[in-house]
Amino acid sequence: MKPLQPILTAHFFALLNDELVALLRGLSAEEWSSPTVAGAWTVKDVAAHLLDTTLRRLSMHRDGHEPPPRDFTTIGALVNDLNAEGVGYARRLSPSMLIDMHARYGVQLAEFFTSLDPNAPAKWSVSWAGEEESRMWFDVARELTEKWHHQQQIRDATGRPPLYERYLAPVIDTFVRALPFTYRDVEAPEGTTIVLRVDDAAWSLVREGGWRLYAGSGSATTTVTLTGDVAWRLFTRQKIDPRAVIEGEERYAHPALHMTSII
Repeated sequence: MKPLQPILTAHFFALLNDELVALLRGLSAEEWSSPTVAGAWTVKDVAAHLLDTTLRRLSMHRDGHEPPPRDFTTIGALVNDLNAEGVGYARRLSPSMLIDMHARYGVQLAEFFTSLDPNAPAKWSVSWAGEEESRMWFDVARELTEKWHHQQQIRDATGRPPLYERYLAPVIDTFVRALPFTYRDVEAPEGTTIVLRVDDAAWSLVREGGWRLYAGSGSATTTVTLTGDVAWRLFTRQKIDPRAVIEGEERYAHPALHMTSII
């Protein structure tokens, strides 16, 4: 086992946006209306949400624009309201307009992220990891997981192949940073170690007063093994059979299989 390292992902955004634009340009009129796993959102709605988050990031983070304040008690409620508002507005836009705006503003987002100091304080903390303050690299990596998993939802809905090569490993590495927060209320003896294996990677969650996450694996109290295809779906709230292989004390596996790494 070794200490976790920052995940540097800014260089992925231009490539991922190119993949998205090519994907959207290849959709038929019927496919834009296809249902997705994102609740009531269609493919067009998911594409609109991806554009909305790009525009919000550029406006609020790059340009320093502060929208009117909203009265919400939780981050989740605020984000849900912003998401619904953005998707609702975009329903008046044509698919061609959405594609053109992704092509233009996705490039700007990629350029902005590459300009940031990864060790600077983040614009927004990563709340699903339990952080009140985050480093910029984590905020950017979180944004990559959002861009990637929503594109995957479009790909699934339209029968396109997944984008696993190059992207899946850093996405999973980001998602698993939610493990200490997920286990925050789990009591266990000192030294208890839960190992999560996903494809060729492993992480160890160790009870050391609280819970501390390490890269790699050692002697495990419980080992949970998942495929990457299953893991990203579980951590983004898809209701699927995890098909997990559990070794050791099963009671410590439950939180990992119900972890959420999105708001």
